[in-house]
Amino acid sequence: MPQYLLSVWHDEDYDTDFDLSDPDIVRTMNQVDAFNKDITARGIWVFGGGLQPASTATVVRPKDGETSMTDGPYAESKEQMGGFWVIEAPDLDAALDLARRAAAACEGPVEVRPFQD
Repeated sequence: MPQYLLSVWHDEDYDTDFDLSDPDIVRTMNQVDAFNKDITARGIWVFGGGLQPASTATVVRPKDGETSMTDGPYAESKEQMGGFWVIEAPDLDAALDLARRAAAACEGPVEVRPFQD
C-alpha cells in the first residue's frame, strides 16, 4: 500500500512547552490523540511525531567534498513543519481524507505528500 507524509505546519514561534491549563491546548491535544488512536487501530499508522521548533534545526550541506553546518531551518519561512504522520493509504483520495481529519484535529494546515516508489 502506498505511504504518504502528512506534515503539520505551525507559525515559526510555536511553543513545545504546552500550557495544560489552556483549554484550547487541551482540546487540540485530545483531538490529535483521538486521531492517532483511530489511525493506529485501523492499521494505517506507520509512525509520526512532533518536532521541536525550526530554530533548533541544523542544516548540513555538501560542497566540494566538504560539509558545512548551519544553525536554523533550511527554508526561511513564516511557517515551519511542526510534526508529521507517515500513513499507508490505498490511494491519494484516501490520504487526503485522512489529512482533512488531521487538519481538523490539529486546527491547522496539513500537507499531503506521497513517498516515491
